Amino acid sequence: MEIESPSSTGKSHFKLWSELELHDFPDKFVIRPVKSPDQGFSIARSDGTFRNLDGEVNLETASRMYTIFGVAGTIRLLAGTYVLVITSRKEVGTYLGYPVFRVMSMKFLSCNEGLSNLNNQQKKDEAYFQTLLRTVEETPGLYYSYETDITLNLQRRYKMADGWMSKPIWKQADPRFVWNRNILEELIENKLDEFVVPLLQGSFQTGQLKLNNLTSTITLISRRCTRRLGTRMWRRGANLEGDTANFIETEQLLEYDGFKSSFLQVRGSIPLLWEQIVDLSYKPRLAVIEHQDTPMVVKRHFHDLMQRYGDTIAVDLTDQHGNESLLNLAFATEMEKLPDVRYVSFDFHQRCGNRNFENLKLLYDEIADDFEKQGFFLQTAQGELVAEQKGIIRSNCIDCLDRTNVTQSYLARISLNQQLQRMCALTQSESICSFTADEDLEIFRTLWVDQGDEISLEYSGTNALKGDIVRYGKQTISGLIKDGMSALSRYYLNNFQDGVRQDAIDLISGNYTANGNSPSPFQLNKFETRTLFPVASALLIGGLTVTSITLNRAGQNAQSMISSVICVGATAGMMALVKANGRQICSRPRLCGLL
Repeated sequence: MEIESPSSTGKSHFKLWSELELHDFPDKFVIRPVKSPDQGFSIARSDGTFRNLDGEVNLETASRMYTIFGVAGTIRLLAGTYVLVITSRKEVGTYLGYPVFRVMSMKFLSCNEGLSNLNNQQKKDEAYFQTLLRTVEETPGLYYSYETDITLNLQRRYKMADGWMSKPIWKQADPRFVWNRNILEELIENKLDEFVVPLLQGSFQTGQLKLNNLTSTITLISRRCTRRLGTRMWRRGANLEGDTANFIETEQLLEYDGFKSSFLQVRGSIPLLWEQIVDLSYKPRLAVIEHQDTPMVVKRHFHDLMQRYGDTIAVDLTDQHGNESLLNLAFATEMEKLPDVRYVSFDFHQRCGNRNFENLKLLYDEIADDFEKQGFFLQTAQGELVAEQKGIIRSNCIDCLDRTNVTQSYLARISLNQQLQRMCALTQSESICSFTADEDLEIFRTLWVDQGDEISLEYSGTNALKGDIVRYGKQTISGLIKDGMSALSRYYLNNFQDGVRQDAIDLISGNYTANGNSPSPFQLNKFETRTLFPVASALLIGGLTVTSITLNRAGQNAQSMISSVICVGATAGMMALVKANGRQICSRPRLCGLL
């Protein structure tokens, strides 16, 4: 374990080992720090037991040696233990002066010598679980630091007791935002604190601005909650505890002339019990689940928000007409029962349709007084508190991706202006749009576009829609084409790939535990692979590919536009044909029900 004392604070802080050697032996794996080889540990291949290294290790019998950059956890399946290690990383910036890394690749090491003792059904189950582990290895958007916790926002860090940074980083972290929390248990039980790497899933973006000839740093960090993790169509709404799908805390952090300021927003699925069952429709119908505990679910959700963030404004961006209206009305009805929470329904598509995105000012005008009262967090270079954020805006649309990201970026820019004015970097009549260099505004917009793409990739499998609105303040032809391609890709992923991704998430999150007493995943829902599935996949992939190509060429001439329309129609026809003949295709065993 390393304890260092940064000169900027004079306070000691815990530091993880940043580079490790992994030695592969016939009977065990040995993992030890490059800088301190005697402080490592071993994992037995036979039963996955951990042992601290006792003196020198004879490396002559090791078959291979790898360099790894952290141990992300362990999971026990039917045949034994699997150890998840970080095999490559990339430094992406700093958070309050501490380097932050993105996981570029991971690998599961298998201690599964018990495979030969399994029966045929268990071997089949284990093979499926191994498929899920390979999916976990490709999890996008994982970040960490060896020197500090990155799950706590600046305001919460300020309120922590002196000495908290000397604790192991996993103890510093907010459990809601530790992606690998469930698989860290064995490492923690074996007191391997200096090896325990808490991973944050979300987004980390940073850039440099020039303000009054001073370089300032703006950082955008989004933290994805682990309580209801999942993919777009397989995790909707809330569970009975009030935890919602795709709940994300986004912090916009500004460091300027010694000042540090932070502005928080949150997003999350509508906190009702509702679903959108995948049935090969392009847009499956929304269904609100009638349940006697629904009022309590909503109350629990907002009580948790108010306890953590203060006064809460719920901004609902769903449509008040059409397919979304049932959900919009149900949400509004429940919010009438919560007088302590302000609910604002803003029909984004109706109010901002036809590229009238400047109409977001109408939303801001409606909440401006409360927004300014909520404020932001601000502290001086000496660490003195100047201002505290007293509340939060909670935004949602249906997916909490596209409309939500446009709206959050708009509110974040207003808050940034207010912060710079408070720091005297801008006068009361100036704004970042009119005062700073064009490249500074471009940097701000790019951070929000990249963040939107990353959290959309984690939930839906594609980049966010409406990214050009965030980047340029308007919708463009190229943006419309990209959105069309992403929408078609989402359709395919929702129907034919996200089920497996959801199973992988449920397995790694502990929602499903694989052991000899668990039912086979192939028996939970009488799963069987249908022969129509490969045909459906081929038809849809072909149709979507041709459609994407012709959409890209659509802006060149009228003939290409006509081809695009024909291809879109043909693809839609194939979708309808598959749906009519295949009914509901199940692309996976389902590990869990509504969680």
